[in-house]
Amino acid sequence: MPVDIRDIEDLVQRQEQWRGRETINLIASENAQSRAVRDVQNSDFMARYAEGHPNEEGRINRYYQGTRFVDEIERKARREILELFRCRQADVRPISGNAANTAIALGWLRGGDSVIVNSTDAGGHISHNLVGVFGRRIQMRGQTLAPGRENSVRLHFFPLAADKYHMDEKGAVEMIDRIRPQLVVLGKSLFLFPEPLAELAPVCRERKIPILFDGAHVLGLIAGGEFQDPLREGATYLTGSTHKTFPGPQRGVILANLDESEAETYWGPADRGVFPGSSSNHHLHSLAGLLVATREMKAHGRAYVAQVVRNAQALGRALFDQGIPVEAKDSGFTRSHQIAVNVASFGGGVEVAGRLESQDIIVNYNMLPGDQDPRNPSGLRVGVQEMTRFGMTPIEMGELATLIADAIRGKAVKAAVNRLRGRFAEMRYV
Repeated sequence: MPVDIRDIEDLVQRQEQWRGRETINLIASENAQSRAVRDVQNSDFMARYAEGHPNEEGRINRYYQGTRFVDEIERKARREILELFRCRQADVRPISGNAANTAIALGWLRGGDSVIVNSTDAGGHISHNLVGVFGRRIQMRGQTLAPGRENSVRLHFFPLAADKYHMDEKGAVEMIDRIRPQLVVLGKSLFLFPEPLAELAPVCRERKIPILFDGAHVLGLIAGGEFQDPLREGATYLTGSTHKTFPGPQRGVILANLDESEAETYWGPADRGVFPGSSSNHHLHSLAGLLVATREMKAHGRAYVAQVVRNAQALGRALFDQGIPVEAKDSGFTRSHQIAVNVASFGGGVEVAGRLESQDIIVNYNMLPGDQDPRNPSGLRVGVQEMTRFGMTPIEMGELATLIADAIRGKAVKAAVNRLRGRFAEMRYV
């Protein structure tokens, strides 16, 4: 007798209708996948294991039999990622950007090491910080993950420029020189502007300090040549999520462009950090989706991400013109897919994010520079990459800004939001 799953099917269908056809999705860490990416994931690969690397002619690398077809998919995914990012090393096995960061932490860092990162209120991801994988990896017995104490772990935060959205480059160089950390971590979760990687790289290279550039949010922008080029600016590792501005399945990658001697030092720890460090099997069904998304980005990525950045800047300007405090005005609001909105005067991030959701506008509350409580921040983080895939342009960003501003002020705009989304319910590229 078949199991009754009608309630589950109903929930799935309601999600597809609500988030897929009715809401304006502005979560900066999400994206919609093409039908091709979605279709190839529903396969027998979902049931299978493939620990290790693909087998080679005359050499067994896997710890399981029956991997001949996923071996070919993994080889193709790695080869095509290398071509897209123009680099020498790639690991496509991490199952998320956070798992990619975890692999580097496990492979390279040890207890008692020092690391310099961006603080969470300055946009750094929680995985970089004290209670995340980097803080925990360098913790020794007797050290606390609380900041500012004599026995705190040796995790330090980069100094900021006056606007709080850019780094104090001179102060950062001095900090690196003084602390001599075992790892420098760049990249953010609230990531509006490129990092001063080219300015920091020479001092790190001279002192043999590797740089991890966390490109989780901006991986697609990097692939499309729109943000910055970490591997040519001096990053040792580039990690990323493949489901944000890179519109593939929820996975991660580690990339590098190391010469032979550098690879001998740095790539082995990354490889071991992935397996057996941070993962065993690596969700083979979504690896096929990553390969499809990589080909889509090779064909359409440059035009797509250029439109993403134009849309983000247009939305920032339009909201500001509506009287909504958008951060970083003097720097053009953003150079990425995100904008940061200060809603402290409208009730704070948690309250306003809920208010917007009630009107079918989906954002997330987020800390802004100076905030202390991540559960009660003053800001919203808004990303335009998903709606750009459905064909929205700066013209629609102006319409959207009016709806967001009205909803922030407590007006009912749900019907208008649904009408706007109804005009952009079908994916326009791929």
